[in-house]
Amino acid sequence: MKIEMTKSIRPTDLIKPASAQLSKTRIVIFVAEIAFVAILLTFWVANDAMRASRNLWILFLYSFPSQFLIATVPHEPVFLYFSKFYAPLLVTIVSLSSTVLTEWLNYSTFQFIVDLKSFHRIRYSGLVQKLIESFNRYPFICLWVAGFTPIPFYPLRFLVVLAKYPVQKYLLAIFLSRGPRFFLLAAFGHAFQIPDSLLALLFLTLIMIAVAPLVKKMLSNYRSARLIARQMPADPEIPS
Repeated sequence: MKIEMTKSIRPTDLIKPASAQLSKTRIVIFVAEIAFVAILLTFWVANDAMRASRNLWILFLYSFPSQFLIATVPHEPVFLYFSKFYAPLLVTIVSLSSTVLTEWLNYSTFQFIVDLKSFHRIRYSGLVQKLIESFNRYPFICLWVAGFTPIPFYPLRFLVVLAKYPVQKYLLAIFLSRGPRFFLLAAFGHAFQIPDSLLALLFLTLIMIAVAPLVKKMLSNYRSARLIARQMPADPEIPS
């Protein structure tokens, strides 16, 4: 009788090679998603007429760069600006529809990143597995609370993919949480008619808050490099 030798199987052994998973079609889609948002953001930054426009298409398109992955520009000031000129329900519908589409792009984009072979070690690390276990206890409630409140939402965009949470349920949670949030913000903006100067100040403040950790890290690295340079002995002079 033959005795077959078995070896322990690691989680990563059950995963197909990255080359098999990441087809050319998925790569093209990933690049197209990034390019689409980058183009919209470039037009927004470079075009004064677009930033001053009250066309609801601008609000619809602005949701993509303002809520894609880790947002590069804040969403609330522009949303409050449009709420001054349109009924709260209309502003909510326009922004909510583009938000749901943006979150679908987020899910697709993060899914591509998670499937990369270089990401497997992080994916199956102890810390990430604990986060997934905690999320899986009350996934829909976590998503709803984070979507409705000012809690930073971008970590959950990544976590839902790691936890393999169904995209349909994810988008439903976005719809049910962002809908009431947007309507309350739109009603507030419509009722109080916040001056453009204050909205501009809010826009800049939110950007500064977002980039503050990055600036702090860069300054810390710069100071560390200077300290190391000072502690290094000077090159000895070579006698002539």
